[in-house]
Amino acid sequence: MNSVKQRVPRLLPWLDQRKPDVVCLQETKLADEAFTKLLGGELRDRGYEFALNGEVQWNGVAILSKVGIEDVTVGLPGAPGFPHVEARAVSATCDGVRVHSLYVPNGRTPDSEHYHYKLAWLSVLRDVVKAGPEAVVVCGDMNIAPTDADVFDPDAYKDQTHVTPPERAALAELQALGLHDVMRDRWPDKRVFSYWDYRAGMFHQDLGMRIDLILASSPVAARVQASWVDRQARKGTGPSDHAPVIADLDTAPDGDIGPVVPPPSAPAVKRGSKKLPQSK
Repeated sequence: MNSVKQRVPRLLPWLDQRKPDVVCLQETKLADEAFTKLLGGELRDRGYEFALNGEVQWNGVAILSKVGIEDVTVGLPGAPGFPHVEARAVSATCDGVRVHSLYVPNGRTPDSEHYHYKLAWLSVLRDVVKAGPEAVVVCGDMNIAPTDADVFDPDAYKDQTHVTPPERAALAELQALGLHDVMRDRWPDKRVFSYWDYRAGMFHQDLGMRIDLILASSPVAARVQASWVDRQARKGTGPSDHAPVIADLDTAPDGDIGPVVPPPSAPAVKRGSKKLPQSK
């Protein structure tokens, strides 16, 4: 969301348009009481129950559900803090599926204290998912691009977080529990991004990363009929820098319409020709 308060004019119309049964939000940047005051009535009017884990100004995650929300766990039991425990995880059972909404630490710079915090946090996440039920979905801003194919140019990300071998190894260990990356399962060879920096026209040039993932255990992954990035939600006035990632189970109201909708018009860039906005 990059601040749910700022995205209300976009979030509510999106809910009305897509009518998702379960929604996982990250980076809400609101304490639970403030979130409920801001959106509680609007969400209930649309048939959503919700589970929250928020804090003032930073982080914050939520699950919205039209199909029930039971056995809520706020936070990640045993997770480290930096230095205090942050609002980065909430989980609940929705219609028989354990759903985790996660905002993984960024890592900031390789080998920094925050980077090692990220790796420790991911280790605890793996243990929590391993101990959980068989039907599980891990959703959210993972702040890791799984492979070089998930960034616009691997050369541009040299010496940056999100692509380092330890981060990717931590994600691979999580997936080794039997979790399927439903987007890649469905579109193994397609260029797919979910995040574009606000700066330097990155979105319009389609210079992005795929760091927002839906990881599903085999019983859930077998039900996937479509998976795609709603790129339309990244367009227009006041968007987040992330676009929603959608997975349809059992039925696909929009059909199996492609990996990114609408598809970007910008062609892939020549390797080494573009840099990140923060690069010197």
